[in-house]
Amino acid sequence: MDYYDVIIIGAGVVGCLTARALSRYRLRVLLLEKASDVGTGATKSNTAIVHAGYDPLPGTNKARFNVLGNKIYPQLCAELNVPYSRQGDYVVALSQEEMRTLEELRERGQRNGVPGLEIVSSDQVRRAEPALTPKALGALWAPTGGIVDPFLLTIAAAENSVANGVRLLLETEALGFVEEETGEREEETSERKEGRRIVGVHTNRGRRKGRKGGTFHCRWVVNCAGLHADEVMAQVGLDGFTIRPRKAEYYVFDKAKSVVETVLFPCPTPISKGILVTPTTHGNTLIGPNAHNIEDKGDRAVTAQGLAEVLRGARKLVPSLEPRDVIAVFAGLRPSGSTGDFLMEVPREVQGFVNLAGIESPGLTAAPAIAQWVVEALQDHGLEMEEKWEYNPIRPGPPRFSELSRREQATLIEEDPRYGRIVCRCEMVTEGEIVRAIHAPVPARTYDAIKRRTRCGTGRCQGGFDTPRAIKILARELGISPLEVTKKGPGSELVKRCVAM
Repeated sequence: MDYYDVIIIGAGVVGCLTARALSRYRLRVLLLEKASDVGTGATKSNTAIVHAGYDPLPGTNKARFNVLGNKIYPQLCAELNVPYSRQGDYVVALSQEEMRTLEELRERGQRNGVPGLEIVSSDQVRRAEPALTPKALGALWAPTGGIVDPFLLTIAAAENSVANGVRLLLETEALGFVEEETGEREEETSERKEGRRIVGVHTNRGRRKGRKGGTFHCRWVVNCAGLHADEVMAQVGLDGFTIRPRKAEYYVFDKAKSVVETVLFPCPTPISKGILVTPTTHGNTLIGPNAHNIEDKGDRAVTAQGLAEVLRGARKLVPSLEPRDVIAVFAGLRPSGSTGDFLMEVPREVQGFVNLAGIESPGLTAAPAIAQWVVEALQDHGLEMEEKWEYNPIRPGPPRFSELSRREQATLIEEDPRYGRIVCRCEMVTEGEIVRAIHAPVPARTYDAIKRRTRCGTGRCQGGFDTPRAIKILARELGISPLEVTKKGPGSELVKRCVAM
C-alpha cells in the first residue's frame, strides 16, 4: 500500500512550492497533477509580476501573504536559479482624481508594511520611462515590485522537491477521498463535528493499463487545485465557497520592440489591477490583462473584443504600442473565490485536510509564504517535523546557450556537440538544451513542456522553424513515433498520418 505523510493535489506554483517547503523535513510527500506537466493552470497564464503589496485591503490574507512572499523572492529565485528582477513598478495617474487614488494606495501599502513607497512627478516617471503617455500627472513608485518567470519558478520548485525526496505523479487526477469515522460528535446533537478524517486519495492512476485506478493513503491532504479547488472541497463535504473563473487576455510583443523597463500599472479598479504594460524577464513586452467573469473553467480562448480592449487600455499608458509588433496572444483564467480573499484553513468539519482556495492575484507573489504557512499549520496540528540534514535548497540551473559568452559556448559544444546544433533560431535554443530538458528530474515530455523550459518556439516565428526539429528530438529521446508526440498531452498530437485515397 502506498502511504504518505502528505499528499498535495495540484502542481501549480503553490503546490510545487508547498512540496519544496515540506521536502526540508523527513516526510513522505506525494504531489499529484492531472495534467502532463507542472504549472499548466492559472500559473501558466498570468502577468508574471511579483507585487509589492499596496493593492490588497489591509487585514486580508492577500495583503499579509503578498508582502511576506515578496520578501522571500530574492533568496528563493537565487536558490532555484530562476530569472527574477526587482526593478520596481509605477502606478500611473492620468487625472486629479487618480492622483488622490495614489495617496490612498500609498497609505494602504504603508499599513500593509510595504517599504519605500513614494509619489513621484510625471517628469520623474518619464525620465525612467520615455514611452509613457504625456497625459500622466504622476505615479506611485514601489521599489520592491518585480518580475519573474512563473514557468521556470514552478518547474524549478518541482525539480528541487523531487531531488529532496518528493514523489511527483503527472497525469494523475484526484477522483475522491478515503474517509474514516473518528467517532467524535457534538454532545447535544447528532451533527458530526470533526467526525471524519481523510486518510487517502482515489486517483485515475493505472486506468489506461486496464486497472481500476490507484489509491494512495496518507495522514494529510493539501488542496492546491487552483480553479478546481472548490470541487475538491465539495468532495470532502465542504461547501459555502465557490470559484468563478475570471478570464484575462494578453498580448506578447517582439523583444526587438521592447518599450518599457519597469512595470506600468494604471490606477486599479474594484475587480482588477487594470490593463498594464510590463517587461518580461526575457526581454519581451507584455500587455494585459482585462478581467471578465465567465462560467466555463475550460474556456481559455482569446476574443477579438477582449484583445481590442487590452490594446486600448495599454495605449492609455504607452501610446506607441503597435499591433504589428505582436508575436503572440493568450488567455488565462484566475480562480476568483466567492469571499474575495485567499481561503487558507484547516477546517474543523473534516480532519487531515488543509484547504487553499481562491488563490488568485497576488497568488504568484504570495505562493512561497503560503507554502510556509502550510508547514506551520501541519506542525500546529500535530505532524512531527524533523529537519533533514541532507536537504539541499539549491537547484542548479541548466545552461542557457544564448546567454553564454563565445568562449563558454565553445567549451560547452566541445563537451557535448549537441549544443552546437541550433533548433530555435529566434531564441538560439540548442538541441543540447532540449535533450537536457527531456531528461531533467521533472522531464519535458511534450512540445509545450520543452517551450516552457527552454523558450524554444517563443520567438518571432512562434515555432515555424523549430517545431519539426523539436518533434524529431522528442520522438528519438522518448522512444516513440513522431505521430505520438503531443503539444500538451494526450489528445493534442502534433502530426497526423496522411493516408493516400
